[in-house]
Amino acid sequence: MVYTPALLLGHGMSALSEEDSVVEMIGKYFFQLTSPGGGTSSARRGSVESCDEKESNSPFANLDACLEHEQRLIRQDVTQQIERCLTEAKASVLHCKVLLLPRHMTARVGQDVVHAAADEPCGLRGASIQLYVQRKDSLEPVGRIHPDPTVTPTFELSVVFKADKDDGWPPLKHIFDTNKVLKLKPEYRLVKRKLYSSASPVIHDFN
Repeated sequence: MVYTPALLLGHGMSALSEEDSVVEMIGKYFFQLTSPGGGTSSARRGSVESCDEKESNSPFANLDACLEHEQRLIRQDVTQQIERCLTEAKASVLHCKVLLLPRHMTARVGQDVVHAAADEPCGLRGASIQLYVQRKDSLEPVGRIHPDPTVTPTFELSVVFKADKDDGWPPLKHIFDTNKVLKLKPEYRLVKRKLYSSASPVIHDFN
């Protein structure tokens, strides 16, 4: 309302009182809306058409595709690091020669880890991932993963693999000593804990 007199003067019209100027402007606006060939109506149609055209060629489709590709790369990287940690822990921590995992287990764990980090400010980049193997009455730490070492972790994810009580696969026991073969169950546990919050950890059990 402050700029109404200036706009009217700019079009070569005499200065009116503020109230008269506003009334005249509103009257002209509604007249254009109700007239069959009003310029405002055609302008609105033009703006809607141009908006539809922009949406059809929206760059957000490419952005979504890039984000999906990035998520796949992150999941693959986490999966490879989990496999590397388990491999390195065979002799040093688990004291076994053969470690048996269910088919596609590390890929499932990597996908669940990515999903658990989806609602975090930095996503998986702000995670500190701890890996454990629950074996009888002990919990063995088998590795730690920092997806992005340049980011200070804001939450911690603990992945707890569970050793099979049979501790191996019967056909292999004829080749290796019983304590040299370790088999993991398909079940595992994922514990999420925020590092700078008093909130209780969130525990998910996967089969």
